[in-house]
Formats: sequence, structure tokens, C-alpha cells
Amino acid sequence: MLAILKKEINSFFSSPIGYLVIAVFLLLNGVFLWLFKGEFNIIDYGFADLSPFFLLAPWILIFLIPAVTMRSFSDEKKQGTLELLLTKPISLSKIILGKYLGAFILILIALIPTLVYVYTVYQLGNPIGNLDVGSTLGSYFGLLFLITAYTAIGVFSSTLSDNQIVAFITSVFLCFLFYIGFEGIADFTSSNIIDQLGMNLHYQSMSRGVLDTRDIIYFLSVTIFFLILTKLNLTKEQ
Repeated sequence: MLAILKKEINSFFSSPIGYLVIAVFLLLNGVFLWLFKGEFNIIDYGFADLSPFFLLAPWILIFLIPAVTMRSFSDEKKQGTLELLLTKPISLSKIILGKYLGAFILILIALIPTLVYVYTVYQLGNPIGNLDVGSTLGSYFGLLFLITAYTAIGVFSSTLSDNQIVAFITSVFLCFLFYIGFEGIADFTSSNIIDQLGMNLHYQSMSRGVLDTRDIIYFLSVTIFFLILTKLNLTKEQ
């Protein structure tokens, strides 16, 4: 698994993909949070709070993570190396985890520089340090779990086609559906059960600084579910 993981990370940073993903994530967040006027501008927000960042980041990641994961297995299919990969003396589960963790670590690396925002808002507070640390920490945990689920969806989508664009669009659709789609369906049908299926509800719950085990179990369940679907789909290729 470590060999697959290293190969994935090396492939990201031996090409412009890794640097581009990090740059795009930081650039989009930076211009919306600090430059553009609007609801996401932290200066205009009027509070020493990172809520605009945690509202914006999931939407950027809906497109960014599929862009990272779309090549995971679709590229192997297109190059005709998937069959060779599956015949190696390594279990299918480890191959999937290697691919998954490679993409996850890349997104995590992109997320780390945003800690500068925490320090900046901390200094901008009146008085200095007037920042809800508990809520900020909870929001980062929520974002981390959201990334785990998005990445699993992206890796699964990459097994559906040898066309990276198809994999990208499928992943964006599924991430959108799970993040906000079920919430829209729940509003239409007035069903609390359907509402519970959406990521946004659980993400917002964690953003309040309360780490409820139900929210953690939800995100882990979605992640494991799509990783299992990935394995089942690849088993057909063997």
C-alpha cells in the first residue's frame, strides 16, 4: 500500500497537478475571503470569525477534489495498466487505500496553509484573541471529515469510466447530491429522514464546535460505503 501511496503523491508533484490544486484552492479562498466584496469577505463580515471560510470551502472542494481523484483509476483504464496493477502481489483493498490516501493527503496539504487565516483573524479581533477557538477547531474537523467523504466519492467515480471528464462530472454530481441535494429533497418532501442523509447537516453540526459521534459515524459510513463500492466495481475488472 505504501508503494502505491508514494507513487500517487510523486505523480501529483512530478506534474503541475499537485501544485495547481494547492494554488487554486488557496487563490479562490483568498480572493473571496479577503478581496472580493460580498457575504464571504471576512473584513466586511464584522466579526472575528472564520465562518465565511467554512461556508465557502465545501463548495470549492466539490470541484477541486473530483479534479484530483478523476485520474485515480480512469487513467489506469485508459493507459491499459489497470489489469497489470490488479495482478500485482498486493490486495485490491490496499491498492484502493493507496490511491485514496494519496488524493486525501494532497488535499490535506492544500488545507494546512489556511491555518494562516486563523492567526490573521485572531490578530484582527477586538481585543486581540477574540476568536471562538472551539467553533473554529470543530469546523476544521468537520471540513476534514467532509474531505474524507468527498475523496471516497471521487475515487469511486474514477472507476466508472476510462474518461477522466466523465469521472469528474460524476464525482461533482455525487458530491453535490450528498452535500446539499438531500437537504433540498427533504425541504420538498418535509422528511427529516432524508435530511439526515445530507452532509451539510452533519457538517454544520460539527462547525458549532460539538463533535457528536453521530456526525463522525455518518461521515465514516459514507466514506467506507463508497470505498466498498470502489472495490466491488474493480472486482468486476479482474
